[in-house]
Amino acid sequence: MIFLKTFNNSAALVKDDDGKEEIVLGKGVGFGLKKGQEIDESKIERRFVTTENSNEVKQVKEFRPQTIDITNKVIEMVEPLLQTKFTDYQFLALADHIDFAVTRINDNIDIDPANNEWEVKNLFPKEYAVAAKVITLINAELGIKLPKSETTFMTYHLVNAASDDAQVQETMQITKLISGIINIIQFQYQITIDTTSFSYSRFITHLRILLVRLLRKDKKKNPQLDPSLLSFTKIKHNKAYETAERIATYLHSKMGWTLDSDDKFYLVLHIFRVTSRQ
Repeated sequence: MIFLKTFNNSAALVKDDDGKEEIVLGKGVGFGLKKGQEIDESKIERRFVTTENSNEVKQVKEFRPQTIDITNKVIEMVEPLLQTKFTDYQFLALADHIDFAVTRINDNIDIDPANNEWEVKNLFPKEYAVAAKVITLINAELGIKLPKSETTFMTYHLVNAASDDAQVQETMQITKLISGIINIIQFQYQITIDTTSFSYSRFITHLRILLVRLLRKDKKKNPQLDPSLLSFTKIKHNKAYETAERIATYLHSKMGWTLDSDDKFYLVLHIFRVTSRQ
């Protein structure tokens, strides 16, 4: 693999044995090399098959050298904790976020993520806890102090890494919808749901899957249930059924979505479980 040019000490443009150009990332991967020299492939931690004018190259060129190093350290810590694997796209998205976060702190700019820290912390407790560790790591490595709001933003990236390449904007939208659904349930039952319960965790997982499918307009793969099951739950769990109907109305008014009988049936079951174990 031949070295072509360096973007910074941790990113370089190279040519492989087949003549294809790649961006390679890794600590010191392009340091001290001249065009045409062999590159030490043991230093490569991530690579992108690309062209010199691609968006990836433009993005990497703008990163601070330490951004790539700290992003690699963050991912090394996060992947085993969340049992997930960052794609190349997620790596770039995370690196871009970290780089911009450093820019904001240098410019004394703090962006409040719509005051939804409570929702994010309770909807994604595991990811939020790991995000807090990530912010601590970044602060220690770069000698800065990122604002508390960065933990919320970082949580979105970690949720995305475990959610089949969802976009940050999509995750923020889903978070707001789930928060609205939880508020409806708590209002209907006049309770505060136990966010530490197993039933709550299962319910949130179900809602995330449901909302991602609706948002992406994915078709169901599983066969439909017997419609009579919904009628049965209406009799047996009437309050949960009425709450599910309110949630269906909420999603229709907010997003224009129409829940079918299957969606409502599972909603009723989860609502009953999450409210009967208080």
